[in-house]
Amino acid sequence: MLNLDAIQQRILAEVADLHEVPAGAYNFRVNSKLAGRHTTANIDIISKDNGSGIDIFIKPNTKNESVHIPVVVSATGIKETVYNDFFIGDNCDVVIVAGCGIDNCGSHDAEHDGIHRFYVGKNSKVKYVEKHYGSGDGTGKRILNPVTEVYMEEGSSMEMEMEQIKGVDSTDRMTIAELKDDARLVVKERLMTHGTQFAKSGYQVNLNGKNSTADVVSRSVARDTSNQTFNARITGNAPCSGHTECDSIIMDEGKILAIPSLEANNVDAMLVHEAAIGKIAGDQLIKLMTLGLTEAEAEEQIINGFLR
Repeated sequence: MLNLDAIQQRILAEVADLHEVPAGAYNFRVNSKLAGRHTTANIDIISKDNGSGIDIFIKPNTKNESVHIPVVVSATGIKETVYNDFFIGDNCDVVIVAGCGIDNCGSHDAEHDGIHRFYVGKNSKVKYVEKHYGSGDGTGKRILNPVTEVYMEEGSSMEMEMEQIKGVDSTDRMTIAELKDDARLVVKERLMTHGTQFAKSGYQVNLNGKNSTADVVSRSVARDTSNQTFNARITGNAPCSGHTECDSIIMDEGKILAIPSLEANNVDAMLVHEAAIGKIAGDQLIKLMTLGLTEAEAEEQIINGFLR
């Protein structure tokens, strides 16, 4: 596929579930270079003049189309910051698949920092999938620091699936969203850290419009001596409703800090937060072990179900 080697194809499959060239628009980036691009009649992709990223233009009324923009890093020592801007017209219904995978077999750190900005038109519906993955047996770290900014017009909706399950040594994610009247944002984050990994997830959601809604939910597992921080703030500046939830499993000598927070600046802002951190219940392990699973297998089954 697009002259990618076996490692690069494997990473592409991990972060974007791609085993062949996808239908629709796409932009593949491999080791800081363009590896393939395709546009459609309704979706155009243009490189920024300064080479720092791409602009994606989706025409009004575009329905049932997709954009794939995965990034693959398979060389040690690469450090890059990329700015991708999405301009989504009114009355659209599209799927956008991003994600980054780093395979580092060398001694130097490899880092990709992606800044994605979404301008979502009136009454448009967007599903955004972003998956991060790391592999490689080198001593260099795999570092990902994504920033996502979302600006939602009246009546628009956006569903975001953010997943990081394996191999990323350090990540600092920040998501900022601004919602106008009747806009709706749903975020589903799934995260697992192990070894000495560190992960920080920050969310700042401003409900500025009447009847705007937000639901930010994170499920995470911290294993070994890894460290996680979840910091979500929802601000209600109008009659609106917001909910944030962090549900975590802590194992071994892991550490988790959950900081859900709310700010109401309107008497009709209805905001709720929840946070729970705990270990795997012993009775769950025993029940699965009576079915023939080892303790390690039972733990994996519970974790996989929890993060699903």
